Amino acid sequence: MWKPVPSSQNGTMRSGTPTPASRPHVSMQRLEALAKAPLPTRHGVFQLHVFRWDDPEAHPGLSNEHLALVMGDVRGARGVAVRVHSECLTSEVFGSLKCDCRQQLEQAMEEVARRGQGAVLYLRQEGRGIGLANKIRAYALQELGADTIEANRLLHLPVDARQYDVAAAMIRSLGIESVELMTNNPKKIEALKGLGVQIEDRLPVLVEPNRYSAGYLDVKRRHMQHELPSNVGHAMPSESDVLPQLEPRKASGD
Repeated sequence: MWKPVPSSQNGTMRSGTPTPASRPHVSMQRLEALAKAPLPTRHGVFQLHVFRWDDPEAHPGLSNEHLALVMGDVRGARGVAVRVHSECLTSEVFGSLKCDCRQQLEQAMEEVARRGQGAVLYLRQEGRGIGLANKIRAYALQELGADTIEANRLLHLPVDARQYDVAAAMIRSLGIESVELMTNNPKKIEALKGLGVQIEDRLPVLVEPNRYSAGYLDVKRRHMQHELPSNVGHAMPSESDVLPQLEPRKASGD
């Protein structure tokens, strides 16, 4: 059984908000454009940009290559719909129901396609910046009763280690003058504004909770100040999140 431990210096929130003594300006010298090509998707054709960003403070298991899915002419544009999205392999590749990441990514791409203009910035910050292995260790503690914040603290890891310097640099590189940010996270808005990004509006990205994600989303609402409905933690099981019961496989010759 897990037991809460006092939060240490490593267990505090690292939201990416710069302070006067650290990261006061985004250095374009650290951002390198590596590649660009059209990417056809079920939402339409995006231009996929790949950037390299070397952050000495990032977890060593995280990739330094970040992506921008861009549609339409965004250079010099104002009020561009932008999603700053952090990687979630378990949800986006394997279809995990523990979080809302995959649905938020899909919603953002749909909104950009609907407008015919916008960008989805895909940051390689798995597990809110702690890396894949640590994220799975946190999942194991959650199975014992810890919530997403308590699990990170039990591992003496930051609650949120994401940084948004690279997102601000990508926005500048793409020539976007101002954005309408697709997010439920006020701290992300605060961090990007602190890095010089002009944000004209916030566009909610709400996902219906399921029985596996409801507790996680409720913790984000209550303890991480995400703008989510007050009843988000009271999801009832529905047909969409009930796992199928597989029939036993018969041996050949039966």
